[in-house]
Parts: sequence; structure tokens; C-alpha cells
Amino acid sequence: MLELLWDVFLDGLLDALKALPFLFGAYLLMEFLEHRAGDKLTDTLSRLGPWGPVGGAVLGCVPQCGFSVAAANFYAGRLITPGTLIAVFLATSDEAVPILLSQPGALPDLGKLLGVKLAAGAVFGVAVDLWVKRFLPAREEKPFEDLCRDCGCEEHGVFRSALTHTVQIFFFLFLINLVLGLGMALIGEEALSRLLLSGSVFQPLLAALVGFLPNCAASVLLTQLYLTGDLSFGAAVAGLCTGAGLGLAALWRANRRPKENLALMGALYGAAVLTGFACNFVF
Repeated sequence: MLELLWDVFLDGLLDALKALPFLFGAYLLMEFLEHRAGDKLTDTLSRLGPWGPVGGAVLGCVPQCGFSVAAANFYAGRLITPGTLIAVFLATSDEAVPILLSQPGALPDLGKLLGVKLAAGAVFGVAVDLWVKRFLPAREEKPFEDLCRDCGCEEHGVFRSALTHTVQIFFFLFLINLVLGLGMALIGEEALSRLLLSGSVFQPLLAALVGFLPNCAASVLLTQLYLTGDLSFGAAVAGLCTGAGLGLAALWRANRRPKENLALMGALYGAAVLTGFACNFVF
């Protein structure tokens, strides 16, 4: 038991440490924008318009879940649109890429996976932004207002403020990793395989729920189950599309609007499931 706890502790710490440079880089950039660049750069970012989700999808395909953490914080600071955030989350590719690269003969699967995730991120990201613009009333929001409320950023320099934000969210992500890692270790891979209804057409619905676990171990599990034949390609895609690494945990920590976060998760789940069913139909 002690060995299990130690392994969970190390895995959780390593997952959080992987996101650390992206966290600090994102906060440092955001503090610089807030204190030094201000309205001009914010206006420039807002002019990206419908191309924002496309760029977000391309960025998300880089095999590192730290980008999803950075995107969550950019969204909380109102520097990117909801569609761009969804695009990054859908396209995020972390442990799935090196695992598939390590398997002889899996390169075609990797190419399909990245292509599907890139397309899904761009298409659904643009669709989300169009829906928000069409049906939701525009709100006048100052960038960084929610993110920096009650943190005393105005009283400190750029470096110290960024470091403070980074340390706070690092410990939050580490705690999430410990809890989820212990839970997955106790449940076991075989039990999860049975829960995912191996061979069922409804697999994408359940795999997408597993992907919501804000831990890189979820993408490892989904990829391994696909390679062993317990998951269809569409189900693996659905799970890996919702599997935004630590991005979802960072979103709930940084964005102080629970209803908005739930709506974003609903859009992410719907897009992932639709993509998964489409893949099972096409491939």
C-alpha cells in the first residue's frame, strides 16, 4: 500500500511539474499584457475573430497538455474566445502521441488521430463562437478582471504576481492529480474496460466521460485500451477529445463562473461524442 501511495504521489507530482513552465509562461505573459501592454494588445487579440479557434486547434495538437492549462488561464483573463478554448481542448494531444509513436505500425492511427482532432477543434471552435455571438448577449468585460480580483496584482511587479498565480494553481493541480491517481489505481484498468462496454456502439459516450478526468493518466489509459482492442477508434477519439489534460482543472480554478464552466464542458462533451460517432462511421 505504501508503494502504491508513493507511486501515486510521484505520478501526480510529475504531471503537475510538466504543466509548471507553461503555467508560469502564461501568467508572466498575462501580467505583462495587463501591466505594460494593456488595451492595445487586447484589441489586437480580439481582432483575430473567426481565426482564433483554428490557431487554437493547431496549438493544441502539440503533444503537451500544458497548452490547455495556458489556454484556460487566457480564457479566464478574457484574452481568447470560448470557441478558441474549446478548440485547444479538443485538439490537445498529450501522452497519446508518444505512446502511439512507440508502437510499430501505429503511425497511421496517429495521423488519423491528429487530423481528426485538428479538424474537430477548428470546426467546433468556430461553431461555438458563432453560436455565442448569435444567441448570447454581448457583455462588456475588462480583461483580467475576474482572474486578478482580490489577488493584489496591482501592488506587485509582473514577475512576483505571475509567480504567485503559478504557485497557487500548481498546488491545486497537484492535489487533483493525487486524488484522481489514487482513484484510478484502486479501480484498475480491467474494471474500467468493463465499464466502457467493450464492443458496444455506445462506447464514445462513456469514453468521453473518462476523458474528463483532469489528469494525463486518462489519455494513457484510453490509448492503451485502444491499442489492446478494448476501445474502438471513435471511442478513443471521443475520450481523447475531452481529455484536455490539466486544462479543465485549471479552468475551474481560474474562471470564477461555475455555470459558464459547465456550459463549456457540455459543449466539449457534445463535440467529442459527435466526433467519435463520426469516426466510427467513417473509419
